Amino acid sequence: MGFQCPECVAQAGRAIKVGRTLAGGRVHGDPVLVTKVLLAVNVVLFLAQQVTGDSLTQRFWLMGAPVATGEWWRLISSAFLHVSVTHLLFNMLALWFVGGTIEPRLGRARYLTVYLVSALAGSVLSYAVDPVFSPSVGASGAVFGLFGAFFVLALRLRMDVRGVIAIIAINLVIGFIPGTGINWRAHVGGLIAGAILTAVMVYTPQAKRVLAAVVATVAIVAVCIGVTVWRTNVIQSCVDAPQLTSQCSSLIQ
Repeated sequence: MGFQCPECVAQAGRAIKVGRTLAGGRVHGDPVLVTKVLLAVNVVLFLAQQVTGDSLTQRFWLMGAPVATGEWWRLISSAFLHVSVTHLLFNMLALWFVGGTIEPRLGRARYLTVYLVSALAGSVLSYAVDPVFSPSVGASGAVFGLFGAFFVLALRLRMDVRGVIAIIAINLVIGFIPGTGINWRAHVGGLIAGAILTAVMVYTPQAKRVLAAVVATVAIVAVCIGVTVWRTNVIQSCVDAPQLTSQCSSLIQ
């Protein structure tokens, strides 16, 4: 019968190096767990939308008017809703293929941070530009953040980035085609946030990466908060005195 002393086991455990991702995150047994969870959340909420009719969608979609009255959670909740099966399918396919490539290289916490911060940045840019009664839903802001992350990782790994650039460019151009109803503001905001945050995570020297990632996350969120507060003040000032500026008329166009 074998025997192990507790001290020997503990010492051996300390001697084993924990695997780390390119960004310094911990390597886990399931490298795409967060991607699977995000997929499941989006699908479950879409099914809930079908069951509840318009009530759930309208309660949590992004619309400037309710955000300006304090319903700021819409800036995040809207990123988990979709208007159709096709809309959901395209976003989830992109999440699976791009996210499944990125998550093992960033690690779970960093990957989820990029996803959520990109979703927030995309919604904030939409809030800052769109008319106050224009609704918006979809994970595309977060997905474009992953596109930005993928581009940065490709550069970091010295891969050929021409294919990545082509994918990003094609998807961006489609968003500008009139009549598609695609929210290009969310795409641009998410893309920028995802690329910046990932660049900080993978290019900062190893010893300072955790601190740098935290600072970058806080900084981007702070900018998002600042833009949201500014836009809210503009909307509220127009409600109080709509005749003051021509800018107020654009809020409802």
